[in-house]
Amino acid sequence: VQLQASGGGLVPTGDSLRLSCVVSGRAFGVYPMGWFRQAPGKEHEFVGAISWSGVGTIYTDSVKGRFTITRDDAKKTVYLQMNRLKPEDTAVYYCAASDRRFGSADMHNFDTAIWGQGTLVTVSS
Repeated sequence: VQLQASGGGLVPTGDSLRLSCVVSGRAFGVYPMGWFRQAPGKEHEFVGAISWSGVGTIYTDSVKGRFTITRDDAKKTVYLQMNRLKPEDTAVYYCAASDRRFGSADMHNFDTAIWGQGTLVTVSS
């Protein structure tokens, strides 16, 4: 199983980016997907998740109203749309595929998960 994240880059404050994560090697449409990030010198942080059906989403407070997670099951891809970016959003962003079939958008569904390699997002002030 592989998760390939892409879309990171260097952007100014207030700009937008869309990250993508393509899953290969297993079924996609029955598992929740999540995004995490790790900023320099900080711990791994949950960003948000989407349920297996795509109906439910959850976000950490610092990104609510700015970030949106969607999924395209036909393309086996999950997206993280990031708007109004701030310098504190600078981090390596990782996608994760839960092992919980038909799971909800719940951070704890990623206690065991398959991880992608990460993509760097840098927001300049």
